[in-house]
Amino acid sequence: MKKWLIPLIVIAIIVFGVYQWAVGFNNTAVEYEADAKTAWSNVESSYQRRNDLVGNLIKTVQGAADFERTTLREVIEARAKATSTTIDASNLTAENMAQFQQAQSGLGGALSKLLVSVERYPELKANQNFLELQSQLEGTENRINVARDRFNEKVNIYDKHTTKFPGKLLAGWFGFEEMSRYKADPGSEKNPDATFEFN
Repeated sequence: MKKWLIPLIVIAIIVFGVYQWAVGFNNTAVEYEADAKTAWSNVESSYQRRNDLVGNLIKTVQGAADFERTTLREVIEARAKATSTTIDASNLTAENMAQFQQAQSGLGGALSKLLVSVERYPELKANQNFLELQSQLEGTENRINVARDRFNEKVNIYDKHTTKFPGKLLAGWFGFEEMSRYKADPGSEKNPDATFEFN
């Protein structure tokens, strides 16, 4: 074998090794990114279930003729805003997620107000459809929390893969950017003030 051929073989082996490493990094990053996007779709699906249940709840509450119309209107408006705010899974920026979260929090707040005001309407509290919807909403809130946690886990796996050295170098070349996690509402880390009024 000629001496000049040995360095060429070594260079070819190194180039092939680097190529295999880059392909492996890229394919794994694509897989992790797709997993995170699917997890986000599951978050949206859970919120959609809640929005669907709220629609049924609104119809049930509207049947109570003397129910507070202002409270009901707030829920309807918050639901409309929440369903109109969506995020493309390929564009999960912190700003988009904050906007989505704000709309969903608005619906959650209006819904809480509705459920509290129901306490003053015994005929509605006794309505079997209402009780079933209320139970399904509670279960859906748990599903939403689980879906958000799973989304954050998938984003964490993706982010670790694309930000650890030397993968970080390749991530920039292949266009992989850090993904935003789902964050708690501002102020939710504080204990809520509970006030009770007894008349």
